[in-house]
Amino acid sequence: MADQLASLGSAGAAADGGYDLDRVPDVYGGGIVGELETRVADLLGKPAAAFFPTGTMAQQVALRIWSEKAADSAVALHPLHHPEMYERKAFSTLTGLRSVWPTSEPRQPTADEIRNLDEPFSTILIELPLREAGFLLPTFAELTEMCSAARERGAFVHFDGARLWESTTYLDADLATISALADSVYVSFYKSLEGLGGAVLAGDEYFVKAAKAWRHRHGGQIFTQWPTVLSGLIGLDRELPRLPSYVAHARVVAEALATLPGAVVYPNPPHTHQFQLWLPFPEQALKAATLALAEEEKIRFVGGWSPRPPGDRCVTEVTVGLAALEWSAEDVVEVGMAFLERVKAA
Repeated sequence: MADQLASLGSAGAAADGGYDLDRVPDVYGGGIVGELETRVADLLGKPAAAFFPTGTMAQQVALRIWSEKAADSAVALHPLHHPEMYERKAFSTLTGLRSVWPTSEPRQPTADEIRNLDEPFSTILIELPLREAGFLLPTFAELTEMCSAARERGAFVHFDGARLWESTTYLDADLATISALADSVYVSFYKSLEGLGGAVLAGDEYFVKAAKAWRHRHGGQIFTQWPTVLSGLIGLDRELPRLPSYVAHARVVAEALATLPGAVVYPNPPHTHQFQLWLPFPEQALKAATLALAEEEKIRFVGGWSPRPPGDRCVTEVTVGLAALEWSAEDVVEVGMAFLERVKAA
C-alpha cells in the first residue's frame, strides 16, 4: 500500500502520464473516469467500458445482465472462482442466481465438460488465471474451445480477468485477441497494476449501458473517484509494460525454489508471475521463520502460509514483481536455505 500511495502522490508520475491534476475532478463519472474507460475498452478491443469501485460489484452486474437477457438464472463457473469463495454468495443472495459446476477438479474446465454439463446455463464465467488452483491458465487453443462449447449451449461468455494483464505471455496473444473470445470482460487495477482499487467491465454498447444502470443501483455511482482512477491510469503506463518481464523472471525464481529440500512449486514453470510454493512444515514454524528472517536479515522472503492436507504441508503464493528482478537464481537459493534453517529451528 505504501508503494501505491507513493505512486499516486507523485506529481511527476502523473505529469509524465499526461494527467493534469489541476483540472476539475470527475463528478459522478466523466472526465478522468471516461478517459480510463475509453483506454481500457481500446486495450481490450471492446466498443465500450464502465468503471466500478469494486470487482465484486462489477461481476455481480455482469452475471445479472447476461442471465436476464437469457432468462436463465444458472451460471456455470468453477467452485474455486472468486464469486463462489470470497463474496458471501453475493451473486445468489442479491441477484437470485445459482451456480453450476462444469468440474470441481483444481484446474480449468475442459470444453467437453462445458459441452456436456447436465443442465442449461445462461453464462459461463472463466477466471483467467484460476488463482486458487495455482494461477492456472488454459492454452489459447483450449480457451477458444471452451468458449465455443459454451456458445454451442447458447450461453454468454464472461471473463473474470482480474489478472488478465499478465496472462498474455502464456496465452501468446494480446489483450484484444483474448478478449474477443468473450462477450464481456472484467479487469482489476489494484492487483498487478498496483492501483488503489477499482475495476472495469468491457463489452458491447448494450452491455455497458446496462452495466452503468446497475452500477448506479448497486451504489457504485460515486461522486468523485479520480484518485483511484488516476492510480489505474498510472498502472497502465508503468506496470503493464513491465509484466512480461515479471512473468519471465518468475520462471527463474520458480526453478530455483524447486531445488530447496522438500519444496514443491506449482505450476512449474509458472503460467504468470504468480505461483504456489509448498513446504512440508507446520504453519507456525513457517510463520516464525518468515518473521525471524525479516527481523534478523531485513529480508521478507515469502509469507501468508496456509495449512493444506494431507499432513503437515503448507502453501503460500509467490508474486514476482519489480524488486524480485534483482534476485538471481543463486540469491533465491541462498535466502531459501537460510529460511529453511530458521524453519527447522522454530
